[in-house]
Order: sequence, then C-alpha cells, then structure tokens
Amino acid sequence: MHPSFFERNFSLFSQSFHRFGRVPLFHRPRVLSVYKPSRTISTLRRGSKVAKATTTIRQVLNYQADHGLWFAANQALFNRVAAFYFEVIAAHEKVLDLSNKDALTALEKLTHTTQKNPTPAIPLAEIVEHIPAMFRRAAIHAALGSARSFYSHLSKWRSRREKAIAKGKKWTLRPPVPPRSWNKSATLYAGQWKQRTGSSIVLKVWTGTCWSWIKVRITGRELPADVEVGSPVLVRRGNQWWLHTSVEKQFSSPPKIEQQVTTNAETKICAVDLNLNEHVAVCTIQTVEGTILATKFMGGGREISGFRKKQLGRIARNRGKTGMIAEGEQDNGDLWHKINHVDDALAHLVSARIVQFAQQHEASILVFEHLGNLKPSRGKYSHRGNSKRAFWMKGRIFKYAKYKSYHEGILTSRVNPRHTSRECARCHSLVARYASGQPPEGYTSGTPLVLCHQCGMRGDADRNASLVIGQRLIARSQKPLQGKPPTPLFAERGEKSPGVAVCQDAKHEEGPSLLQARHADRNEHGTAQDRLLGMAERISDIPHQLRLFTE
Repeated sequence: MHPSFFERNFSLFSQSFHRFGRVPLFHRPRVLSVYKPSRTISTLRRGSKVAKATTTIRQVLNYQADHGLWFAANQALFNRVAAFYFEVIAAHEKVLDLSNKDALTALEKLTHTTQKNPTPAIPLAEIVEHIPAMFRRAAIHAALGSARSFYSHLSKWRSRREKAIAKGKKWTLRPPVPPRSWNKSATLYAGQWKQRTGSSIVLKVWTGTCWSWIKVRITGRELPADVEVGSPVLVRRGNQWWLHTSVEKQFSSPPKIEQQVTTNAETKICAVDLNLNEHVAVCTIQTVEGTILATKFMGGGREISGFRKKQLGRIARNRGKTGMIAEGEQDNGDLWHKINHVDDALAHLVSARIVQFAQQHEASILVFEHLGNLKPSRGKYSHRGNSKRAFWMKGRIFKYAKYKSYHEGILTSRVNPRHTSRECARCHSLVARYASGQPPEGYTSGTPLVLCHQCGMRGDADRNASLVIGQRLIARSQKPLQGKPPTPLFAERGEKSPGVAVCQDAKHEEGPSLLQARHADRNEHGTAQDRLLGMAERISDIPHQLRLFTE
C-alpha cells in the first residue's frame, strides 16, 4: 500500500541520545521533524498604553559531525557550572533576597578570581579555568532561576505542612528536592556569538579541550525586522541542534472590548464557530450594528478525523495482539506522537488562518464559544478517542489564535455557548436543523442546513452559529450585567445543567456545532471557501507560519 499523505510528510528523528561529561543529560522523547511554532507570552503593563509580546524563533543548525560533539561538550560544561553555582547559592541562601543584578555581583565575588579578589571563598577555577565572563554569567542566571524556583516550592510546602499540622491532619506529602541532574540549554550572551546573518552565525563553544569559534549555517524562519532580539540559546532536540532566539515586539495596546463595542459602531468582530464535521472552523465578520461583511469556511475536518481514526485503529489492533499494557511504559509511542503532532500542527494552521481572515477584514475582536465540558459519545475505542482528541484540538485552536491575534492588536473573548446552534441569528427563535433531502423539521445535530419557520431564514447551520456567537458578545458588552451564568452549587449538579455543553450536543458524535445565519446558501456573495488541504494563499504575515499541508 502507498503511504498516506501524512505519512509522506512526517519523518521521525532518531531516538538515541548521548551522555557527555560528568553531568547526566535527560533522555527526551522522540519528536517529529515538523516546524512547530513556539508559544508566545504576551503581557500588558497596567496603566500603560504600550503592550509587548514575546515569542521564540526556532532555527535548525547545519554543522559538521565534530561540531555536534563540541555542542554537547559546551552544554555539559554549562550544566556543570550551573550546578556549581546552585550549590554556592544553597550555602548562601541570603543571595536570593537580592535582585538578579546584585546577586550576580555577590556570586562572582564568592567564586571569581580577580586582581582585587585574588582568593575567593569558593573558586570556580577548580572546575575549569579561563571560563569566559559571559558564559559564566549565563550559567549564574540559570542557577539563580532554578534556586528561586526550588526555594519557592519549598516555602510553599512548609507553609502547607504547618497549616495541616495545626489542624491536626496527617501530612504525607514529600518535600521538593534540589535538581539531581542538570540538563539546561546553554544561553549565548553577547561575546559568545557574532556575525549573525539570515543564513549563518559564528558561535564560541567549548570543544572539550579549548574555546573555539565555529561558523554554522542556519535554516528556518528568519528574525523579524521590527523586534528586539534576545540572546540565542543552543538547544538539543534528539540528535539535532537548534538555535532558539527570543524576540520581543512592542505595540500600542488596543482598547478594551467593552469600550470598542460601546463607543464605535464601525467596530468589526470576527466570530468563529469550531466544529468536528467537514468545516473545522467557520468565521464571519460583522459590525456592531449587525452588518454581515464576509464569511469563510475552513474545511479539512473529515480528512484529519479519518487520519486520526486510522492511527487509533492501529493502536487498538496492536494492543489486541498482546492483551496487556506494560505498566509505566508508553505503548505505540510512534503512533501516539504522530497523532499528537498532526493535531497540534493543524491547530496552529487553523488558528493562523483565522487570524489572517480577521486581519484581512480589519476586525479588532475575535470571539469564540466557551467550550469547557465536552465529552465523547459512547462507542468503539477509536471512535471515542477520535472525538476526545477532536475536542482537545478545538481548545488548542483557541489557545493559539489568542496569542497570534494579540500580536496583530486583536483582542480575543469567549461567550456562553448555550443554544447557539439552535437559535436564529435574525429573529432569535428556535430553528430546524436538517440535512439535504430531508424535511426541514426538528433538530438533528451535525446536519449542515438550518431553517427558521418564524422569519424564513434559511442557510448553513455553522454560519448561523458563528453569527449568533458575535451577537452574544455585542449584547454582553452593551449590557454588562448579562455576563456569564453563575456556576451551580455542588448540590445542584446531580441533574445535567443547561450550561456550556448543552448546546454543543457533546454526547453526539458530530460534536458541537454553532448556529449560523444569513439568508442564502453557503456560497453566496461575501463568503469564502477555504479547505486546509491544497489552499493557494500563504500566511507568511501571520506569526509562526506552518506548512503542514501542501499549498
């Protein structure tokens, strides 16, 4: 049989790892050779009109075989120095009361030999002589971070133990322990690298016997031009070495959602309906006044579901051959990693398409449903596992779209999903949902068409749902008291509450499907068909471009 599309486009790195030096390195799980965008941390200073977003650019290094051994020796030395400074900090815990800058100065006085400090208390030269200053300081900062984390966890453990003992409770939780081994990636401060271009960089590394400058080629995403670039980090992933560089982008913070909706009638909202059927996502652009400007359907849901089901079926058959699962071991590791990485890559791709569509139509708000209690329907193992992972992928899409949209100055919100797939976007009456060739009566979950007998609205069900999602955000912003419904008390949870999961028909195999509106077929004017497999447009202007499928 010919390999599938996904099997042709995903290759595995080797699982073997090496140990080098006196500091053991952890074995890391097998990864796929797919460009995986990194997470982004976005922060907004209170009372400030300037926001910043931080992300990591990951680039692959192309080097000679000997250089890989030098990188390993450099990382081993970095971890030995970091472990040394962690012990120094443990012997002088008051160093942690200082700021990072003052702590760095204090630790260097304790360990570094200079003309003014010829006999330090704990000389670093006993490990390796002539360590570059920037290399040493990077290791000190790594040790400070680990020490602050350890002593913070230890303080919390002691506080919880004292409270438990004071209440007469039995305390059995073990205390946190210092790091038993170190596997930190070496950070390259200024002076450890130079002559960086879009295709190469010169690095200063420890070869095991001396310090040497080596030039290596870089492939992958280039550094943006309008950002502040941080120090690169030499990271090992499998048998391949990567260069991770943090970049920070500053931009004007957008106004709050309530302010945009209530003060500007021209504010554009991109409402997104996430599904499990053919259309993974359906997006509509609408103004606060209710004008519908554009719609986009993102297909490929059945292809990814079929791929996932095939892999789960293979896992089930492999388990059936042995009839048992080894305790403490991951069975069918290759298949599980393939499913996880394909789902994650698709979530990145869909989220990038959503943000691109919102940016194209100048939308300043992105709104989703608040899907937090979805459960798969009963059935075979592959069916239940498929539905469960489809729900997880929807959460990833929201998570990734949130930080990608923030990079473009677009805020993200969520609304109550109750009855969004049953409500008419025009008159807000209950609708009939049906399939083509069936009478427009009742409500059949997962079917593509919708009809409102009250106003005569007829169209695509998912599109109607996305319009309802946008309308709920507008209504909530204009009426602040109409927020999220109160959480039911524990005693009231015996009977299923019509909360987050009700409208989504979570126990049906088609999963959640939100209403759509508009009075025409899905291919009317102002709509766009977008299949994730074989799209012609590119998304180079969106953070963390993915190329999961051929375009």
